[in-house]
Amino acid sequence: MPAHTLKNLSRRRLAAAAAALLAAATLPAAMAADNWPDKPLHLIVGFPAGSSPDLTARALAEPLEKKLGQTIIVENRVGAGGNIAGEYVAKADAYTFSVMINGNMTIAKLLNPAVRYDPVKDLQPVSLIGVAPLVLVAPASAPQGKAFLDAAAKAGDKWSYGSPGVGTVGHLGMELLKSRSTIKAVHVPYTGYPQVFNGIQGGDLQLSMLPPALAMNQIQAGKLHGIGVTSAARSPLAPGLPSLKDLGINNFDLEIWNAVAAPKSMPKAHVEKLAAAVSEIVRSPEMRQKLAMQGWQAVGSSPEGLHNRIQQDVKALGTIIREQHITAQ
Repeated sequence: MPAHTLKNLSRRRLAAAAAALLAAATLPAAMAADNWPDKPLHLIVGFPAGSSPDLTARALAEPLEKKLGQTIIVENRVGAGGNIAGEYVAKADAYTFSVMINGNMTIAKLLNPAVRYDPVKDLQPVSLIGVAPLVLVAPASAPQGKAFLDAAAKAGDKWSYGSPGVGTVGHLGMELLKSRSTIKAVHVPYTGYPQVFNGIQGGDLQLSMLPPALAMNQIQAGKLHGIGVTSAARSPLAPGLPSLKDLGINNFDLEIWNAVAAPKSMPKAHVEKLAAAVSEIVRSPEMRQKLAMQGWQAVGSSPEGLHNRIQQDVKALGTIIREQHITAQ
């Protein structure tokens, strides 16, 4: 065979070998997304059995097992308001993910610098599960709507508001309201929602922000008066109540939410696959009903949608935390 023919053949073989190597380098990533998960997954919850995040995780696990074709082991790693689980997930392998609440995915480290993970840097957003507004409540005898807000502004620091603790969403939500209005009510932290209820009904508190799952029962029983919801628009979780925007509080949009998060170790292709599965399940009629019974309005988002929600909360609540020097240590 002529020398030039051998030379051309060698070049073709080298080119073919290079193409094969390139394909070998890219094929595993694509195959990994198709074949993943190839072993059981661990779903971490930072709150005890029977809590709202736990119920949501267990409701999600069964249909997710069927969709992904793998066992999902739900583990409760309780403590520090969900931050023990947050730290665990941040350092976990690519077969671990979590159902978390908004605080653990946004402002945990801003509230407490001692928290040993940074939710924005160390976690990957997967999918928003459900959202709910807070409900601004007052004693049953309080005036309605804008008349109440006017009375609150006029009262200055003679009025008090209650929350279940420093750094809770009820605390931060009220401070956000104060920054958007002329209300000056003083914060009184309690150890839980029952004490807040007692404080309002006993006349020690004039207002508070509560999750709708707790507030609406008290409102419907005539024990509290609902002023409005903190979401940008009215909510099906609090029928009949206006938004604070409807009442003249501009630039106010605050919701509590829960979501699926993954560690940084999980490849993007796996995150996308998990997000697609979670989103489809959350939007199903059966899961919507289960979430509504727990006090959530189902969403089911892309990772980008959850990322945007995280950035929105970090900006709004982070500003309040820094300006008011709020710490939850």
